[in-house]
Amino acid sequence: MRRAPGVQGAPLGGDLHPVLERVYAARGVRSAADLDTSLARLLPVGTLEGIAAAVDLLLQHRTAGRVLIIGDFDADGATSSALMVRALRSFGFAVGFLVPNRFQFGYGLTPGIVSLAAARAPTLIVTVDNGISSNAGVAAARARGIDVLITDHHLPGVLLPDANVIVNPNLGGSRFGSRALAGVGVAFYVMAALARRLEQAGLPATGGAAQLLDLVALGTVADLVPLDANNRVLVAQGLKRIRAGRCVAGIRALLAIAGRPAHELTASDLAFGVAPRLNAAGRLDDMSIGIQCLLEDDLATAEPLAARLDELNRERRSIEARMQQVALGAVRCLADPGPGALQRSGVCLFDESWHQGVVGLVASRVKDRLRRPVIAFALADRASLRGSARSVAGIHIRDVLDSIATRHPDLIERFGGHAMAAGVSLERAKLDRFARAFDEEVARWTAGAPAADTIETDGELAPAEIALDTAQALRAGGPWGQAFPEPCFDGLFSIRSARVIAERHVKMWVEVPASGRAFDAMAFNHLEEGAQFVPPAGLAQLVYRLEVNEYQGERRLQLLIDHLLPAAR
Repeated sequence: MRRAPGVQGAPLGGDLHPVLERVYAARGVRSAADLDTSLARLLPVGTLEGIAAAVDLLLQHRTAGRVLIIGDFDADGATSSALMVRALRSFGFAVGFLVPNRFQFGYGLTPGIVSLAAARAPTLIVTVDNGISSNAGVAAARARGIDVLITDHHLPGVLLPDANVIVNPNLGGSRFGSRALAGVGVAFYVMAALARRLEQAGLPATGGAAQLLDLVALGTVADLVPLDANNRVLVAQGLKRIRAGRCVAGIRALLAIAGRPAHELTASDLAFGVAPRLNAAGRLDDMSIGIQCLLEDDLATAEPLAARLDELNRERRSIEARMQQVALGAVRCLADPGPGALQRSGVCLFDESWHQGVVGLVASRVKDRLRRPVIAFALADRASLRGSARSVAGIHIRDVLDSIATRHPDLIERFGGHAMAAGVSLERAKLDRFARAFDEEVARWTAGAPAADTIETDGELAPAEIALDTAQALRAGGPWGQAFPEPCFDGLFSIRSARVIAERHVKMWVEVPASGRAFDAMAFNHLEEGAQFVPPAGLAQLVYRLEVNEYQGERRLQLLIDHLLPAAR
């Protein structure tokens, strides 16, 4: 167990709850200004490199051209596509969208996608959340006389594609104040700059770009990019619009089907309620369903699309559960005879039956269990594999793959991504060699030792601090997310009773020893992950979050258990 360090210094001011003040200090918040999430705190639009040239290029195609948006097949790509289409339509552009079917075309602006796009006779292709590694696709488009604007946030390779304009905060030499923008954040900045230019020219720019912040919040949270100061502004402002009912009909429909009240929305509601349903379309079917849901203005039209996304998500969960059982079984075979330590620093998993649309989720679940980088592979065709990688803090997974490609030039066909997640393609026959190379490269990052098997928390709470008012203060203190994590705590509790709900969850009544204070607690998916059932009585070390549980108009405190560990002896 590792507890986040507190920071001594002057109070942040105002009427902050003392627990929230400690939590903020542990996350590097030094002053009240660091907590300001007003739009005035947003990094200036004009400071993102390439954005003026992007606006110039877009304006060349406003009246006599046709713009085609090419998006990615995840929630970031879907929100980016919907944002671009909505904005450009309102600005007087002729615009459509096309999203690659991942099973037929793979990722990004490939030559195959360009051939498909050419049938729509675009004069300009705009990529969102992809394109920075699409050298061949950009060349194919330019050869056909189609201009290309790349908007992306993924890390570039050595050679940039020959696009007319590239906007990406992660280009070498970028002086923009944040490298953490999601794809939808980059798209938002480009549309905000375009709206400003149109307004300056006296041309229609109805509502500007701020009306699209609901989409920005959803895509940013879903893509697990770090919530630095700039992204916290984008997410907070988007949540504010959704809570006020000023969001697209598709988000309203998805929130309703997920049972998440919009008026009390938090970032975690987007992450766990909306994003998985949106992502399910790209994982199992066609992300066009998700994009169309976000483009609808009428709730009655959006609701059937949200229902289809919910159906796909239930199917995705069933597939993932089966795959996860196989993956965890394989992981157990890797264990040393000792106390559960793995022999490998980086783990590769593959099964012929796995669905390539769900391997990223399996990699994420296994990574959470092992607390070390994991790549899960599925068949792309009979001779090749596609893998999704998920990493842990301190190990930049895209750079790990780059090092492998440098040391072993014949191993990897294609890769791309960022610090915590990446994709990789290789020949099936080379999997064993790649797995050894991956393990060796991760070991280099960790000085030859496996990644630390630690759980970070915000420490213990005094019994009096485990209270509804603390939970409410922490809930209001967000948005929480990647690199600005939701507060969690640890402590010794006595389990007074426990029962299984829906075959996977464990509902408990727990007490702080010798305090007389007992609490309702829930460990979701505890049994699904292969954990041992906890006896209905006895001491346990809990890692938990404080949740406000509302039922029939009454608010109560509930502990959400992330980890249930044996009591230290």
